[in-house]
Amino acid sequence: MSETPQVVLCECFARDGLQHEPGVLPAAEKAAMLVRIADCGFRRIEITSFSHPKYVPQFADAAEVLQAVPPRPGVLFKATCPNPQAVERALTARAEGRGPEEISFLVSASEGHTQRNLRRSRDEQWRNVEAMAALAGGAFTTVGTISVAFDCPFDGPTPPQRVLEDARRFIALGVRRIAIGDTIGSATPPRVRALVRLLREELPQEAVLIAHFHDSRGTGIANCVAALEAGITHFDSALGGTGGHPAEIAYGEGFTGNVCTEDLAMLFEAMGVRTGLDLDRLRAAGRAAEALLGRRLHARTNRLGEHA
Repeated sequence: MSETPQVVLCECFARDGLQHEPGVLPAAEKAAMLVRIADCGFRRIEITSFSHPKYVPQFADAAEVLQAVPPRPGVLFKATCPNPQAVERALTARAEGRGPEEISFLVSASEGHTQRNLRRSRDEQWRNVEAMAALAGGAFTTVGTISVAFDCPFDGPTPPQRVLEDARRFIALGVRRIAIGDTIGSATPPRVRALVRLLREELPQEAVLIAHFHDSRGTGIANCVAALEAGITHFDSALGGTGGHPAEIAYGEGFTGNVCTEDLAMLFEAMGVRTGLDLDRLRAAGRAAEALLGRRLHARTNRLGEHA
């Protein structure tokens, strides 16, 4: 598609999608899949994570994958950076000729999730984020992700004012893109609209909000539509609804995957909302993801025309 998109979908298969997989895929296969994804017309693509290989072995090949995927004009390849050492690795990759254009920092809006997921306190993680933002300087487009923005599996409902506080802290560090993470997939459209409106009213106009919903309860796409109605234009999703928590994280029972890109893009286009994506290539990429992982994924639109 050639028209200017009205919404920007970030394809997260290669990072958030794969972190749930127990088997480590070869770097060459990841790179080939990323090229196929870029051919669909995405403006933002999660390419890898600089997580410690001890905790997430799927991304021990981060630098190799970055080197194998050629840059695309107008496309931001994003890497997740959980700590200052990760930002240093991203800077090294950039100095060696192929680093990410965009990096993301992570905080959890609850103490319980921070302790379980990041193995430190919220205060310690914010000190980490401050150090990461200082290291990154102006070398990257930066994203601040706020996990458990609606509910925490350990601490219960998250106060909206806590999310606003975290967003303001990111902005004070020069981070202008704020991803709102529904980590356990418990959000509902009314809660989404209310939180997005609060953030849009209270944050500076230049702040870009990103909707990152998990589909644990089958409400991910409904929440994306609610976010769209409240003014969000940036969304995270993953081919086939893949992803969720890292494979060894012991919470979030059941399906924890992301909103399915194929289904979300088709819905937006059917609503007259331009995504800038080639839907035929997108569905082909979804089938390639199924072949890569060796199982049927969750894209309902890829099943159109099949017998029940």
